[in-house]
Amino acid sequence: MKDIYPSRHAEVAEFLPRLDPVVHNDWFEGAPLSHEQVTWFDRDGFLVLENIFSDDEIAFLQREAGTLLADPDALEEETVITEPGGREIRSIFKIHAQSRVLARLAADERLAGVARFLLGDEVYIHQSRLNYKPGFQGKEFYWHSDFETWHVEDGMPRMRALSMSILLAENTPHNGPLMLIPESHRTFLTCVGETPEDHYRMSLKRQEYGVPDENSLAELAHKNGIVAPTGKPGTVVIFDCNVMHGSNGNITPFPRANAFLVYNAVSNALAAPFGVEKPRPDFIAARGVPQMVQPVSGSLVEEAPA
Repeated sequence: MKDIYPSRHAEVAEFLPRLDPVVHNDWFEGAPLSHEQVTWFDRDGFLVLENIFSDDEIAFLQREAGTLLADPDALEEETVITEPGGREIRSIFKIHAQSRVLARLAADERLAGVARFLLGDEVYIHQSRLNYKPGFQGKEFYWHSDFETWHVEDGMPRMRALSMSILLAENTPHNGPLMLIPESHRTFLTCVGETPEDHYRMSLKRQEYGVPDENSLAELAHKNGIVAPTGKPGTVVIFDCNVMHGSNGNITPFPRANAFLVYNAVSNALAAPFGVEKPRPDFIAARGVPQMVQPVSGSLVEEAPA
């Protein structure tokens, strides 16, 4: 398969044209998003949805997240990632396969239906995780485009995937919220540096390869600015696979927790990695025949098993 988004090959970073649409569908009456929302997502590369879950559903999800964080020994060991140099949990991967509650969340029509519309295809979960930024101890996630890593290290062929971050604690301007550079999804910024073997063992704690250079980042930020969507629990931030994003550390006493779901189009299933010999493990990037999401309607609380 021809590599139309080569990265980590050259000595100098460059901006390459995006060869894929952002929205893979024409808007129609009855679509899960308004025409204005679709236009916003296409233009800026992200969208914030509010008030789509009830208070009971949010409390239900928060209890489940607390259960997962409180008993990491009950989870698959390799899926639990701690903070660099510490024992605090940073991320729990493959949550949709380890929690029936979060599997139900991933299949919820309010999320999966939006993903199917924007991607113009049936979808599957490429990656899922619970991101946790504990008070005082939560470290930063450096600037990056997810697609650059998913393409180089996982073998995702095209830009036909998106992420949804479901806020499970209030995200404020102070506790390390997600930051995005609007319109940065319009070009593909290549990265410099040969990828070490089993890079994921380091990058899940602190990414040092597959990160953009400072001059290019400064150019993007000066041109388009930086936004940091905040909100109460239950808020959903949707962002394109190629938008540049990151987050600061959390030195406040207020923890931040988000459920993170990546939907990929079934037609965009992973091939061989484009920049490494060995693909990352399945708990980071689902390989093989895609397990298509079957959207489910109704309350999370009512539908989830006891």
